[in-house]
Amino acid sequence: MARKPGSRSDITGPRVRAAALRLFAREGFAAVSMRQIAAEVGVQAGALYLYTPDKQSLLFDLMQDHMRGVLEALDALPPRETALERLEQFTRFHIRHHAARADEVFVSYMELRNLEPGNFRVIEGLRRAYEDRLETILRDGMAEGVLDVPDTKLATLALIAMLTGVNTWYREGGRLSLQTVEGIYWDMTRKAVSPVR
Repeated sequence: MARKPGSRSDITGPRVRAAALRLFAREGFAAVSMRQIAAEVGVQAGALYLYTPDKQSLLFDLMQDHMRGVLEALDALPPRETALERLEQFTRFHIRHHAARADEVFVSYMELRNLEPGNFRVIEGLRRAYEDRLETILRDGMAEGVLDVPDTKLATLALIAMLTGVNTWYREGGRLSLQTVEGIYWDMTRKAVSPVR
């Protein structure tokens, strides 16, 4: 099928992805049709296949791009010397980065169940790579004697769940600024993994 007159792949492709992301976050992957995505973009349904082979590929690409973006942004942070400094940096980064990407985070967590097995394994691997960054910090902190957790894997998953939870309630312009929320969550994180004195 020919492209709509005036359509350009470098413009329409990102619009397709943005529309799919909005619809998946609002209505859920299973409830969204390619026809709905096309209507949101303003193209005929057949035109979508110029930008993606199918809806599953679109979901996978969105989730993979999100996870790769998280890892790249985390790895681009300036190095910190101590485990405690790195833990604070991770905590603040996770909240700030994810708060700016609410739809991506929602889709990445809620739509895992809709990935085909091969796609699931790729996303799971990227998620594990992110979790490994935090678990390494916790292990280093234990080696330095500044952190104490009974199980670093469990602590990693618990901390990420707590930090990601900010996305479910935080609203810009609300009672607390994001910077204040970061500070409070950093204090809770530090206390949760610090040795009892």
